[in-house]
Amino acid sequence: MAPPVFSAPSTDRSEQEEGSVLRPRFDANGLITAVATDAETGELLMVAHMNAEALERTIATGYAHYWSRSRRALWKKGESSGALQHVREMRVDCDQDAVWLRVECKRRDDTCHTGRTSCFYRIIQAGGGALATVIDPRPTG
Repeated sequence: MAPPVFSAPSTDRSEQEEGSVLRPRFDANGLITAVATDAETGELLMVAHMNAEALERTIATGYAHYWSRSRRALWKKGESSGALQHVREMRVDCDQDAVWLRVECKRRDDTCHTGRTSCFYRIIQAGGGALATVIDPRPTG
């Protein structure tokens, strides 16, 4: 696949925020934040990052691709687990430094590597910051 080519972010605020050209504003590490929600329920599934290649592959294939900061590698979400994320709609925020993917995932129970439907399965308790689990792992057996 050829290296992805996106228009550079515009220095004209109006063009960046209201224009019709995708001009992703990648951070100093070459990444943009990506939020994935279930297209049907709206439930927040995960937050990840994309580099230019991951963003380009997501747009080109219709399946979510991300950049793993820990593995320092491109990955197609669900390629090994079967929890592929088919992108139904993709949006960019006002200054184009974050994307929102509304996805369909046939194996939602494998969205999180912990076996949960969402990576956001704990609540931070007020007054001390203790964590409480609100989404239990999927049942086994």
